[in-house]
Amino acid sequence: MSSAPKTEVRPAPRDDAGSGDGAAAKQTLTVTDNRTGSSYELPITDGTVRALDLRQIKTAEADFGLMAYDPAFMNTASCRSAITYIDGDAGVLQHRGYPIEQLCEHSTYLEVAYLIINGELPSRAQLENWVHEITVHTFVHENVKDFMQGFRYDANPMGMLVASVGALSTFYPDANQIHDEQVRQIQIIRLLAKMPTLAAFAFRHNMGQPYVYPDNELEYAGNFLSMMYKMTELKYEPDPRLARALDVLFILHADHEQNASTSAVRSVGSTQVDPYTAVAAGVAALYGPLHGGANEAALRMLGRIGKVENIPSFLDGVKAGKERLMGFGHRVYKNYDPRARIIRKHLDAVFEVRGRSPLLDVAVELEKQALADDYFTSRKLYPNVDFYSGLIYEALGLPVAMFPVMFAIGRTSGWIAQWLEMVGDAEQKIARPRQIYTGDRDRDYVPLAQRD
Repeated sequence: MSSAPKTEVRPAPRDDAGSGDGAAAKQTLTVTDNRTGSSYELPITDGTVRALDLRQIKTAEADFGLMAYDPAFMNTASCRSAITYIDGDAGVLQHRGYPIEQLCEHSTYLEVAYLIINGELPSRAQLENWVHEITVHTFVHENVKDFMQGFRYDANPMGMLVASVGALSTFYPDANQIHDEQVRQIQIIRLLAKMPTLAAFAFRHNMGQPYVYPDNELEYAGNFLSMMYKMTELKYEPDPRLARALDVLFILHADHEQNASTSAVRSVGSTQVDPYTAVAAGVAALYGPLHGGANEAALRMLGRIGKVENIPSFLDGVKAGKERLMGFGHRVYKNYDPRARIIRKHLDAVFEVRGRSPLLDVAVELEKQALADDYFTSRKLYPNVDFYSGLIYEALGLPVAMFPVMFAIGRTSGWIAQWLEMVGDAEQKIARPRQIYTGDRDRDYVPLAQRD
């Protein structure tokens, strides 16, 4: 039996082939379609070929043309972005060109949010105005509070966050004027300011406690701690070590290129909907256990291991396919996730305040043994941001259902920046992926009485 027809893709001949003159290679890809014998020359730009250029490859004039098939977008760039750069092989993460290590050491979350959204680090005056604007918008309308109180006592905080963020669009109907720069700016401020308030209200609701209003004398992370933990004291004074650790966690989660939730924000935002609805789509995507719930899975794994002496048998179970090593490996990083290193530095400060978690010893030893085993390193399984972040959240006394909520607070700045970039991108159109149809065709309707 003859083999199926195929399309052969091969590099184009070098312009300098055999010439010895050192001329640059031609930036094209030559494709030969073995079904027809025709060859096509596709331009290469920034290491990519445009999928639409494949449409010219046809077997007949009436043919739709060749498409690219890429489930889960494993090798497809959907946009151009100047926000976040990742080199997964080298373990590099930069926002607007600044290394994440420097930002976490020297910046606050709101300063990084300004950088991500506006493209440059702010001057002192710009930062002071930015922080002031966000601080004075932390309160939500009382009807939002009433809306959240309508949820069941045991409602998942992420479900409450999805609904309440989306509901904000009904309180600010002018938000749909997305091409008005001044209107966009106030929605950006509101989202950054109100997300911690909504998150804290969801936490208090889940705990069966009265909601705590923002304290605008406190800084961003400290105010959030106050809204979560204030009880009968007249003034809640957050421990600066906890506030700083939380601020760093927000920075680490601020943006991470085209992940599932960011792609959801861009896809929904491409319909030109208001930013609250687009960000609500990001929260919904983050709700999933494979995205925002990954640190919960890592924490449960550590709890299941229980003791350091159980680690060897657990790793043997992983190799045998009986266990899963959670918090290791990443779709992008093929090296140590730089965010995991930074989180680990802040664990001791948190434990000084809240008490040391017995699972820290398990985590440290698990990392040590896994990275000493070629089975894991050869598969590029290194700790990622979720491996240690759950330990901090647990130390803060948060239920596991709140873990993705904490993620969402930090990621809000990235979602906003990505949405803003998409709105101003002339190449972007409404998202509409193609499909490969695999069902039946041309069937005749069978009346109900004649069906078996």
